[in-house]
Amino acid sequence: MIEAALFPIPGSVNFPWVPCSLHVFEPRYRQMVRHCIDNNLLLGVCHTQKVLHANTKPQTTEEALRSNQSTYKPCAVFSAGPVELVEQLDDGRLLINVDHNIRLRLQHEIQTLPFSIWECEELVDSDTEMAELQLGKEKVLHRLLTLTHKLEGVQKVLHDAFWQDMPALQFSFAVTGLLGTDPEVKQQLLEMTDPQQRLSTVLALLNSLGQSPSPVG
Repeated sequence: MIEAALFPIPGSVNFPWVPCSLHVFEPRYRQMVRHCIDNNLLLGVCHTQKVLHANTKPQTTEEALRSNQSTYKPCAVFSAGPVELVEQLDDGRLLINVDHNIRLRLQHEIQTLPFSIWECEELVDSDTEMAELQLGKEKVLHRLLTLTHKLEGVQKVLHDAFWQDMPALQFSFAVTGLLGTDPEVKQQLLEMTDPQQRLSTVLALLNSLGQSPSPVG
């Protein structure tokens, strides 16, 4: 089993090989970040299923920095990775990077307060034919280039070696970060264990776009 601390954020679906920058202000999560760094514990940033306890009281910034906010039920599948503290602000807020390098599924909660730590299992992809997966990547890239043909800056990004040379398996995750789609759809993509299906679903989403101002973030 793999242990990870959980940072549930509504709408935040993250993928392996896609780093995440966060601004942490709640006391429990500032404590969690410190704990993860001091104990080499993975941090999982995950989408949520529902609100368990809502904090709806209006607060000043100072009050928010002294109190915890709403509590959520996390989605069972999420990405996790080591935490890097980028900066601590004068008021105690933390700017961090999470280098997502693994996809996990919740198994058993081993700590609830002041923050949640879970035993998890790695969620791995099924075996797939690499040539077929590479073809799927090329189709997605071609569709992205077609949709953004009038956007010079986006075209430059997509033609860059970072995207062109990225291994197809890694691309099947990373490309989802270019889509401004619903978090529930992204969560479905995250939970897929067939990388070819993941790319095919992304391609179908792109094909459904009659006109896109820019699917690239």
